[in-house]
Amino acid sequence: MSLLSDLINLNLSDSTEKIIAEYIWIGGSGLDLRSKARTLSGPVSDPSKLPKWNYDGSSTGQAPGEDSEVIIYPQAIFKDPFRRGNNILVICDTYTPAGEPIPTNKRHAAAKIFSHPDVVAEEPWYGIEQEYTLLQKDIKWPIGWPVGGYPGPQGPYYCAIGADKAFGRDIVDAHYKACLYAGINISGINGEVMPGQWEFQVGPSVGISAGDELWVARYILERITEIAGVVLSFDPKPIVGDWNGAGAHTNYSTKSMREDGGYEVIKKAIDKLGLRHKEHIAAYGEGNERRLTGRHETADINTFKWGVANRGASIRVGRETEKEGKGYFEDRRPASNMDPYVVTSMIAETTILLKP
Repeated sequence: MSLLSDLINLNLSDSTEKIIAEYIWIGGSGLDLRSKARTLSGPVSDPSKLPKWNYDGSSTGQAPGEDSEVIIYPQAIFKDPFRRGNNILVICDTYTPAGEPIPTNKRHAAAKIFSHPDVVAEEPWYGIEQEYTLLQKDIKWPIGWPVGGYPGPQGPYYCAIGADKAFGRDIVDAHYKACLYAGINISGINGEVMPGQWEFQVGPSVGISAGDELWVARYILERITEIAGVVLSFDPKPIVGDWNGAGAHTNYSTKSMREDGGYEVIKKAIDKLGLRHKEHIAAYGEGNERRLTGRHETADINTFKWGVANRGASIRVGRETEKEGKGYFEDRRPASNMDPYVVTSMIAETTILLKP
């Protein structure tokens, strides 16, 4: 095994200028990440300099067998924490051979919204709190839980330490450092309310980069859990009962909100979000109705309300924002399995482009 580790950790720059590029894309379910690698003649830092590639879309639920080729366009580059050196991870989106975005390509539509002059002028910032659950591989039950049984009720586990309260910290810390190495703007981690559940935060990130960075962070996490022999779940309510669900709370601000007088801009933006509550809920993740029950720090899925420091609201405004009269707010509705391209662009579209 030591020889295998030596080979995996070979520094290619000692013997060749060639590098490995891992092309990453989103499969047909909208949540399944796929990837494959290719050799390039030398280091690349600009995604426009990378070649387009293709894959068999009939094997990912994105194309029929008789016309299965899907083309992937490189969009963003990150350092590869697994192969290291000059090797890279490449976030791609998906197109037909004729150049049309395929239906599951949510990045293309998001990029259009983020390139709108009114949106560009407002410099939308996002901070996404990605919750997730680590499951035992063979029984799909949270790590640290007795097989077929339950731990003590939630309370001692949030941001906890100790072998009887915190499960999977090695995975979480490995992911944290790998994201920093990759160039992802990861801003923190913490243990969550349910044992075996954790959270990492990405941001502040501007516009389309928020989606790119969160998807790559998810990819890195799934690679690490693969190595550890643990299953990664983004299910918004992985355990039925008196346990918190898993969300992807999305913090948001615009240039106008961050400047003096921004609190009034924030309140107008929240009013617009209320007008489109049903549309947002429909796009905020599958199974979210199991999480947004009005209990466990959520608002009921059919109710839109906002409040200052209220974690039972749809939209939470922080005490500091209220005090300063400017800042940001938190959309608490997105589920852990949401598509960040959809959620971030939809918030920008509703709050900036929707006319009152």
